[in-house]
Amino acid sequence: MSLLLVESTVPPATEASTHLDAIAGSASAAGADLVEAQVTADGQVFAIVDLLQAPRQGVLDALADAGVAVTDSADVRLVGADLETIKATRPGGSYLVEWDIPAGITMETYLARKAEKSPLYAQVPEVSFLRTYVREDMVKCLCFYDGQDEEAVRRAREVVSTPVDRLHSLDQGVRTGS
Repeated sequence: MSLLLVESTVPPATEASTHLDAIAGSASAAGADLVEAQVTADGQVFAIVDLLQAPRQGVLDALADAGVAVTDSADVRLVGADLETIKATRPGGSYLVEWDIPAGITMETYLARKAEKSPLYAQVPEVSFLRTYVREDMVKCLCFYDGQDEEAVRRAREVVSTPVDRLHSLDQGVRTGS
């Protein structure tokens, strides 16, 4: 399994669903599969593409050909959920937390810490941890939550002793299908 995070922004005067359709169509044309795409309230897009057998650059070229301006991309690893379940259900989430991982933390260290701390989320029952995508280059991770409000999500992050570098409210009206 090789997953690619593609970040972009919904262009002005474009519907988010149209932008997501362009991402899904480009991924498919390149031989890949859009796993999910989430849109923040301010129009940032975080899309996860399963490369299957497609070359990474081929997917990025297909996106460019479709007019999708990629602002960042990176190989990622899914943590805390099953890929086939994500593909089957296309779950949402109400909040996305970006955490810029401090230098020196390895993937092994990150995964061990995640396994140790995740049970602590039970102390904040008004928030459900859904899944995380960790960049393989260990620059940052994206953590998805369902929660009643931003403060509850911040409390959940405090419980697991992990900071919030950026907290995004997700657009609940936009969902990916495939």
